Amino acid sequence: MNLIPLPAFQDNYLWLLHDGQRALVVDPGDAGPVQSYLDANGLQLDAILVTHHHPDHIGGVDALREATGARVWGPARERIPEPLTRLADGDRIEVLGLPFEVLDVPGHTAGHIAYFCPGFQGAPLLFCGDTLFSAGCGRLFEGTPRQMFDSLSRLAGLPGTTRVCCTHEYTLGNLEFATAVEPGNTQLIHYRQQCEARRSRGEPTLPSTIALENQVNPFLRASQPAVTRAAHGFNGADPADPVAVFAALRQWKNEFR
Repeated sequence: MNLIPLPAFQDNYLWLLHDGQRALVVDPGDAGPVQSYLDANGLQLDAILVTHHHPDHIGGVDALREATGARVWGPARERIPEPLTRLADGDRIEVLGLPFEVLDVPGHTAGHIAYFCPGFQGAPLLFCGDTLFSAGCGRLFEGTPRQMFDSLSRLAGLPGTTRVCCTHEYTLGNLEFATAVEPGNTQLIHYRQQCEARRSRGEPTLPSTIALENQVNPFLRASQPAVTRAAHGFNGADPADPVAVFAALRQWKNEFR
């Protein structure tokens, strides 16, 4: 089984899994890169998994479904083109012989979901859309800080070996912000150097892992003393309230230049 990040638009990744014959794709905002890869590798697209309704995640769904007959799965409470099978927290599906559990992770959008595979080539796999990024998280377009904090806490509690398949190459910008929050975090400094080297070679920084994100991602570290001090310094957030710390970090990131 192969895991492929297909670049699209300016900084999206359309994640594709295939076994040499059949394939699934996650959040195909653009049908073109997916169809080109399928054609070049002689693959049949069996399934499309959607995490949320934003155009850069669903823009290619109709064209791919019509061209391939692929079945579409997506969130139960979001505006996704029909026909599709709607999913909610705790639902389980099997695609290409792989089991996926559906996790509700609202915050970026109100009905955002993620797909967790407990075993893929020896380690779990997570397709998390725009909820969790490497060293960052999605903006709160529809959800509340409490919702996003709870969603990120849920993802942070997954097995540390879980590979995190985010849908944007935002890592270097996120790491710049994370370093402003925690300048003394040595794991963060080392990871930033690694990612800068990868991007200089034209390589993706993803997938990450849950263990790594728990070490470097300030949005998963809202109870760490260095992070609480930084949030308090930004807008006076109560260091004893991790949701307030998270909200301060998200506001700070929104304004960070």
